[in-house]
Order: sequence, then C-alpha cells, then structure tokens
Amino acid sequence: GHPAVAVTDHGVVQSFPLLQEISTDKTNNVKVIYGMEGYLFDDKIDQSYHIIILAKNQIGIRNLYKLVSISHLKYIYRGRPRIPRAVLSEYREGLILGSACEAGELVRSMVQKKLPYEELKKIASFYDYLEIQPLTNNGFLVREGFVADEEGLRDINRTILKLSDDLGKLTVATCDAHFMNPEDKIYREILMTGKGFKDAEFQPDLYLRTTDEMLAEFAYLGEERAREVVITNPNKINDMIDDCRPVPKETLYFPQIAGSSEALKNMCYKKAHEIYGDPLPKIVEDRLEEEFTSILGHGFGVLYYIAHKLVKHSNDDGYLVGSRGSVGSSFVATMSDITEVNPLPPHYVCPQCQWSEFFTHGEVGGGFDLPDKVCPKCGTPLHKNGHNIPFAIFLGFDGDKVPDIDLNFSGEYHPKAHKYTEELFGKDNVFRAGTIGAVKDKTAYGYVMKWAEAKGIKVNDAYVNSLVAGCTGIKNTTGQHPGGVMVIPRDMDVHHFTPVQYPANKKDSGIITTHFDYHSIEGRLVKLDILGHDDPTVIRMLEDMTGIKATTIPFDDPATLSLFSSTKALGVTPEELGSKVGSLGIPEFGTSFVRQMLVDTKPKTFSELVRISGFSHGTDVWLNNAQDLITSGTVPLKEAVSTRDDIMNYLIQHGIKPKTSFKVMENVRKGKGIDKLNKLGQKTTDYEGELKAGHIPQWFIDSCHKIGYLFPRAHAVAYVMMAFRIAWYKINQPLAYYCAFFTIRAKAFKLSAMIHGLEGQERAMKEIAAKGKSASKIEQDLYSALELAKEMSLRGFSFMNVDINRSAATKFTICDGKILPPFTAIDGLGANVAEQIVSAREQAPFSSKADLKMRGKVSQSLVDVMSQEGCLGDLPEDEQIDLFAM
Repeated sequence: GHPAVAVTDHGVVQSFPLLQEISTDKTNNVKVIYGMEGYLFDDKIDQSYHIIILAKNQIGIRNLYKLVSISHLKYIYRGRPRIPRAVLSEYREGLILGSACEAGELVRSMVQKKLPYEELKKIASFYDYLEIQPLTNNGFLVREGFVADEEGLRDINRTILKLSDDLGKLTVATCDAHFMNPEDKIYREILMTGKGFKDAEFQPDLYLRTTDEMLAEFAYLGEERAREVVITNPNKINDMIDDCRPVPKETLYFPQIAGSSEALKNMCYKKAHEIYGDPLPKIVEDRLEEEFTSILGHGFGVLYYIAHKLVKHSNDDGYLVGSRGSVGSSFVATMSDITEVNPLPPHYVCPQCQWSEFFTHGEVGGGFDLPDKVCPKCGTPLHKNGHNIPFAIFLGFDGDKVPDIDLNFSGEYHPKAHKYTEELFGKDNVFRAGTIGAVKDKTAYGYVMKWAEAKGIKVNDAYVNSLVAGCTGIKNTTGQHPGGVMVIPRDMDVHHFTPVQYPANKKDSGIITTHFDYHSIEGRLVKLDILGHDDPTVIRMLEDMTGIKATTIPFDDPATLSLFSSTKALGVTPEELGSKVGSLGIPEFGTSFVRQMLVDTKPKTFSELVRISGFSHGTDVWLNNAQDLITSGTVPLKEAVSTRDDIMNYLIQHGIKPKTSFKVMENVRKGKGIDKLNKLGQKTTDYEGELKAGHIPQWFIDSCHKIGYLFPRAHAVAYVMMAFRIAWYKINQPLAYYCAFFTIRAKAFKLSAMIHGLEGQERAMKEIAAKGKSASKIEQDLYSALELAKEMSLRGFSFMNVDINRSAATKFTICDGKILPPFTAIDGLGANVAEQIVSAREQAPFSSKADLKMRGKVSQSLVDVMSQEGCLGDLPEDEQIDLFAM
C-alpha cells in the first residue's frame, strides 16, 4: 500500500536498473525514489558522515551519477567512496539532501561532539530535511555509553524535531531498512560476521516497517506529530520528486563515424567484384542487397565499420583475428574482412576470370569439401568456399536484431586492440563493461560456519543449508567483462547511462568500468567484445618460426584431415600414443571427450569437423542424442543436428516455410523445444504439427526436443579454421608446433620429467594417473602437457635442458634440431627474472654463478635450483680475479 519507496544503498546505485524494471511494471504500482546513502567529508579531514541523497528529477539522476563516479575515481578511502562537501555543493541541482542516521553529521555532532544548539542549527541548515529513526536503530549509543538510556535516545529525536521547526524544515521518520522482514536479520548478521565486524550480533532490527509500526515507534511525540513525521512529511518529500528513469529507454545510441555506412558498402562491393566479377552472380548480389537493406536500414553500418577497423588494425600488425558467435553468418562481415567465414552456399570461383558455380540444394556439406577442379573457361585451379549459413542466424528473420560482433584477438595484441578503441572514439567515450559479483554458495557456507564458530553453536546440515540460501546472491564486489567495451557517442556524457568506477575499486588496475552491470544497459550502448585468445597467438608464433603464412594452408589437405580419424600422419601407432586419433594439443579437438567423439564419428571432411565442434559446444546435443543416432546407423553424421543453422537449413530443404523453420530453430537453440508454451505449459503455436504434416522424420523431431543449447555454425567454422591450420603445422612443421604449444598452451611443465625422454615422461604420467581424482589441478595440467611430450618423443623429437647461455626468457625455441625450454620452465623462475637474465646475457655470456647472481639479479636459492636442474652447465662458483690486472 506504500505509494513510493526510496532505495539508498551505501555509496553505490547498482540497484537502479532492476528497480526501474520493477517500477515500470504496472502491476506493481509503486514509485521508486532513487537515491544513495553517501559518505560526506570536508577536505583534508579523515572523518566522513553518512548523508542521504535523493534524485528529484532527471537532472538529479545525472548529478547523482557524477557524484558516484567522482567518489569512486578520486576519493576512495579505506574502501569507501567519499564525497567532498564542495563537490556535493557543485552538483546539488536536482538533489534533495537528508541528514541520515546516527552516523550522519547532525547526530554525531550532537552526541559524540556535544556541540551547542546554535552550532547544530548551522549544521542542520545544510540539509533539505532532517531524519529521525526508531530507538532500536541507535541502541548501541546506550551500550557504548554515549547516551544514558532510552529516554536519551528519544531526546535525540526531539532535538532534531526542534531544529527542523526552528529552521522551517521537514522532519521525516525513516526506518533505515536493510532487510525486508525481522527474521531476515540473521543473514545480515552472518554476512557482517564474515566481513569481520565485531559487533555483528548486536545489530538493530533494521526491517521495513509498516505505517502502524512506525506510528507506534514514535507515539512518544504525540499522535499528531507522529502522523506528521511518519505520514505527512514523507508524502511531501515524495510530491517533490518526479518519476525518474535512471536508465534511458531501450534505444541504441550509436557512436558516429562520418561516412562509415557509405565506406562499408563501397568496400564490400569492391571486394565482391574482385572475387565474383562484375556483374555479380545473382546469388551474391541478392545476398548483399538483403543484408544491406537490414544493416543500413537499422543504422547498424557504423558497427560493422568499427569492427572492420579493429580487425584491419590487428591484421596490419601481423595478427589474425578469429570471429566468435554468429557474425560469420553475415556476408557483409566477410566482404568487410571482419570474419574469414563465408556464409554463402558451397561454391567454386575462379581467381582469374571470376567464373563461379554454386551448390544450393545441400548436395555438399561445405565448400572446402568440394573436389579439386579447374575453371572450364580459363583452366585456372578453382577456389572453393561457402558454408551455407543463413543471414537470419545473425540479425534475426526480419534483420532487426542488434548485431553482436565478438572478436578473438591474440592475447599479445589484446591490450593494443583496447587502446585502439580509445583512439577511434576518444578516451572519455570508451569504458570496460562492468560486472557485479554476488556471494556464491561456497563463500556463503564459509560465512555461515564462521558465524556459528563465533557464536559457539553447533549447526546441522539442514540449518546450514537454509542459512546459506539466505546469504547467496547478495552483491559482493564489482569486476569487468574479459573483453567487453561500452562505447558512448561523442555528443553524449557517460552519466546519461551509468556512473563509472575502477573494478573492485582497485585504482592501480588503470581500467575504468561501468558502475552498472553491463547486462542492465545493453540495448542502449554499443558493446564491442574484444577478447584475448590463444589461437591467433599460436598462429603468429608458427608463422614467425616457419615463414609460412597460415592463410595459404588448404582446408582440404588429406594428411591434416586424417589427423582427426587416425594417428598415421604422425608416424606413430594408436597403441604407442594411447589415442586412436592424432588431435592431441589441437584446439577444439584435443580433450578426451572430443577425441572419443572423433572415434565415434570418423570425420573425413572439413564440414564434418564443423559438426563435431557444434556437438562439443552444445548442451544435450551429443550425449543421449546425436551420438546414439550416428553410432546406431539411424542418421549419417552429415544430417544429425549439431548447430542451430542445421535446423533452419534442414527444414527449408525439406519444404517447411522459411519463417516456421526460423522460429523452430530459435526455440530449439534456447532449449525450449519446438513450440512456445505459455505460463500454464500450453502450446501457443503448432510448429510440430507443421513439421509432421511436412513429413519431417520423427528422429529429427525427437532430437529437437532433447536439445538444451545449440552453437552457431559460423562460430564453429571460425574455430575449426584456426584448429585446422594449427593441425597442418603439427604434421608439416613439428618442431615449430611443439615450441608454440609448450610456450602458449601448456599450463604446466616439469623439466625433470620432460627432458629425459619417453621413459621419464611415461613414468611421470603413471604417477599422476595413479592418483586418479585426487590429482591436483596442476598435476592434471601437467598430465596434458606430458601427453604432448610423449607424442613428440614417439615422433623422434626431444627436449634439451635449459641452457644459461642459450635459452630464451619465456618462449620454447628450436636449437640443434631439438626443443630448448625457456628460463620460465624452471620451477619458481618468473617472467621478470627470466627477462633480466636474458637482458644481462646480451651484454656478455655469464662466466660464473657469482656473475649470474650479480648481473642477472638472481637469488642464491634460484641459482641452487638452476644448478640442481643442470641448467648452468659447467659454470664455476666464482670467477678468478687477477689482482695484478686490477
């Protein structure tokens, strides 16, 4: 029955987006007053006071956001984001200030400082209204000797009332609620105990009281005054406050780059003409027109252009970029070099005369599977491409879905990519996507047990579980998306959308994030996903070591394809290797789970590898679904559902209407079955009936019902392209491959096990295997690395020991036909010390252990470890000094 509720978290406003969502739902019919309990301080003074800040209107919302940003970026003190009084005065427009609780300036000055009444009047005059609260809230003042008894607590409230009368201000009774119901008090006590508060068990009953409860609390003021502070004055404050929107309506505010849409269209048609000729084949022309109608019609051109610039910047620096998600479903993305994935139907095209031939009826799984062929017009060997991916997968059936362009940059290049976004849009317009971390089960369990120990009580499992449930989900900290960047249009201020802060308030990170969780402002701001990934880093290292460009590797190379169904190309037997396939250490295909998938399916083509990638990334797609259909012979590998595109393509090719095919795909990929259901579980559509009438086989319908999540084919194609290239190097450039693997992908390395050949490697593997599930994470990682070391030994290659005068700092290198580990392969030797050793060695080779300690800044204990590992060769303990020469 309350007409409004004011929400004032301590120092933050992260609840606003959810509150807006709740308050704009007409069934709730409660107005939200958006505010914050801030920490006010006077410059160069340690003490801060609580203050209530309410936003009166949209100007107030913006100014509140500015105060949140300033306090988080400039004035964090002992974990608290504080607001200087001068700054608060500067941004006071549109705000209403309340005197807050006993931790506010007014009560502190009255009780702790015991200032005279005239001084208190000066202090109270700064605020727009004064607050009084139930006696239980301030009970600790009696406990700690600041006030004699409960009557003393009543006198505090009476004095505040007198001050407001003398100053002509409103006094408002608030309950300072920190939880909803009296019984919820225990959860806050547990959380505060877990955070180290010594008086957590004495906390007051800070629950949300009813009007009658509040009137009873303040009955000592007399009935008329009690109604005034509990009912009349809060409503007067409410009347001063407009309905506000803390987050703008869901309209995408695009960053602007002048001429970007025209530039995008021109570059796409230019590249299309270079590949497919002029005039373009109808299938190419139609696809470009279809896509540009949606992309430019909805203003998405600038997003493509931004992505193009980011990828080009990386490529120009020599790093390939992998695309993620469904962006490879867009042919415009292909023609603007955002992705290597070509979504057109499988086809031949002549690089010389642009003759082309397309296969549009599902005759072939993908263009890379087509047999080699020469151009019938000019005799030039034809190029093969196309993966048959509908554009609707990316932008929706009506082409109006906001494009989500996710890009995998090399981990080495990742910081440069982020820096480049600042160059493109300006430093003040680019912020990392913020996240909000909540208390998880394990943390809550720890808090509960700590609380029980502090109370000296024994708790049974059922009680513990109920307490854990009450503590989980509480906001714990803030963080950042691993690669998400939010872009603010140049003509707008970030505070139109969100305050900003350092992640977890750590200023030394140098990163500024959105204060709101990025999910809550999606659909308003462009989010670029600039993620770090190992594959582009591995490929760059392989290119540098071999001089062979990854882009020249053919995707139908028979030896490379054989790696995914046998070990023959490696020159070892399955029995020797302990694996029936040779895909160990190949991204996407190296785990035991996926290797078993390869054994079950025996893939022979690139498109079948794409299917396996789809199976491995989906939920309930392979196990108890496609695996049974394929191994029983019910369905061939090329027909089983592995990616979301398979559903739409299969249904359209079997005569189902395109719109129905799309809708079924959308439902199935999200794990919702074939038809949409209402809240009562009743079907609101009958797509299944359409499928049965169209003679779609029952195995397909059953498979759709089991699926929990489906991967997009474009993502699978992009991943498999990278994996295939790395697999080619593994066969054709083995030493370079193993150097790259152990430098970038191996999570653990043990010199004593690795450098002594097959026998030492197998012995170390048996020791870890014997531990079973009790093996530590490091041991499990080491086992995976040992598998590759064993494979390497079986192929006739071996490791040297670390060499003080030849090893690199962090990279494995080829030396005398063997692999030379870097200094970081030594236990306890980090990258910084390794770099120092190499830097010192560049001046002159080390001549003694003492020389190493002196010039390489290496501790005695580390010298001892290096000596025991045999890394120092025959370096003497100390150099001989010729006194006469000196």
